[in-house]
Amino acid sequence: MRHISTVIIGAGQAGLAMSKCLSDRSVAHVVLERGEVAQSWMKDRWDSLRLLTPNWQSRLPGYGFKGPDPDGYMNMSQITRYLRDYAHVINASVEEHTTVHSVTSHGNSSLVRTNKGDWICDHVVVASGACARPKLPQLADAVPESVTQLSLGTYKSPDQVAKGGVLVVGGSASGVQIAAELSNAGHAVTLAVGEHIRAPRRYRGRDIQWWMDRSGVLDVRVKDVDDIDRARRVPSFQLMGDPGVDSIDLNTLQAMGIVITGRLAAIQDGMAQFSGSLANHCTMSDLKIGRLLRHFDDWANRMGIPDLPDAQQLAPTSVPNSPYLMSDLNDGAIRTIVWATGYSPGFSWLKLPVFDPKGMLIHDQGVVASGVYVLGLPFMRRRKSALIDGVGGDAQALSDHLIANRNRRAA
Repeated sequence: MRHISTVIIGAGQAGLAMSKCLSDRSVAHVVLERGEVAQSWMKDRWDSLRLLTPNWQSRLPGYGFKGPDPDGYMNMSQITRYLRDYAHVINASVEEHTTVHSVTSHGNSSLVRTNKGDWICDHVVVASGACARPKLPQLADAVPESVTQLSLGTYKSPDQVAKGGVLVVGGSASGVQIAAELSNAGHAVTLAVGEHIRAPRRYRGRDIQWWMDRSGVLDVRVKDVDDIDRARRVPSFQLMGDPGVDSIDLNTLQAMGIVITGRLAAIQDGMAQFSGSLANHCTMSDLKIGRLLRHFDDWANRMGIPDLPDAQQLAPTSVPNSPYLMSDLNDGAIRTIVWATGYSPGFSWLKLPVFDPKGMLIHDQGVVASGVYVLGLPFMRRRKSALIDGVGGDAQALSDHLIANRNRRAA
């Protein structure tokens, strides 16, 4: 049994940022990682994935991108190397290949059990991220056995997908990227789309993330939002980390020959049933991006940003006159389903009464309970909390709270 002030669980960007902040405050700690540093980026994503944020936005406490292409987008091997270099620079105390089996209360402390021994600590920081496991809807159980199913954790490239039609379920960043990749590889692709947000890669000559960053949208705080639960569920932009791709919205995909239909609502006796709400979802998406672009325009006018091209208005999303409402999964037209239905955190090892009836972790801007913190969740403290660029500020705030909590305990 080992004793230490703080145990950080997870050695991705969130855990490493917290390690740096605690080191700066002389707090003894250890970072436990089930695999290697940046394990999720290295092992748990598809081959062609790139960051949706430009390289200049990969900012961590005391560290930033120094490469030759600040406006590019790192691929998975590059982001893995970037985070491992960061771990080396900050001399992070990481114990790799250490799987956490449980975290339980131990008097006024916490007991962390792992495959390599146990820890007693005053503070636990859960930094395993918001994308620990792919989400699969219950209706996946009703898919006929003749149809191969892949998730965001098992899909790697078109090479593993059998010849024939593919149904991609999910219209956020992952779904549109995978749909385009499979279409380019020669598959007949149908994309089932629910709530989504289209976005141009560049607007008025600048990356959309430049606008989000400079105009303060990413720094909006929890207290400034009326419905934080809904804000935390907002889909990711339909974007691709490629400076040569200006748009990967539904208009782009349809021009490629991809069939667009509504949200996959049910599967009964092998019949896939799609919602008739596609037109409404597309209209709402157009309205949301229109409001955001006008917000950018207003901000640019107030700030007097020079040398910007004229304001633009996106063409409305084209909706099929008669989108599919039914599809027979038994007829062989669709051979594969890719569930691009997002990710969820994995907290099954957190054996504490800190979950709501739906199994969601309860926290107040990252403070879970006395001595227990979480880091890296969507809109945890600010809109950018789940981004590489957002975990640093949150880690600094939680480190300050941890120090104050430690001082109260010692008083």
